[in-house]
Amino acid sequence: MSSNETLKAQIIQKAWEDEAFKNQLIANPKAALKQAFGITLPDDIKVKAVEETSTEFVLVIPTNPAKVLVTSNAVESIW
Repeated sequence: MSSNETLKAQIIQKAWEDEAFKNQLIANPKAALKQAFGITLPDDIKVKAVEETSTEFVLVIPTNPAKVLVTSNAVESIW
């Protein structure tokens, strides 16, 4: 498991175990991540957290790699 996958798993686990964190993560993801994990994201990066239910699922369509200009200075994606 990569470090990004490990971090994502830790965030999900904390949300399952800590209702207050989960609510903050949904309402203000950047603040929740900074407070709980010390992660500071640039202002131009947007983060959205949603909770799936037994009847509602989320399908994330990632950026098309063919449409992304890759440079040697590109910022690594968190996920």
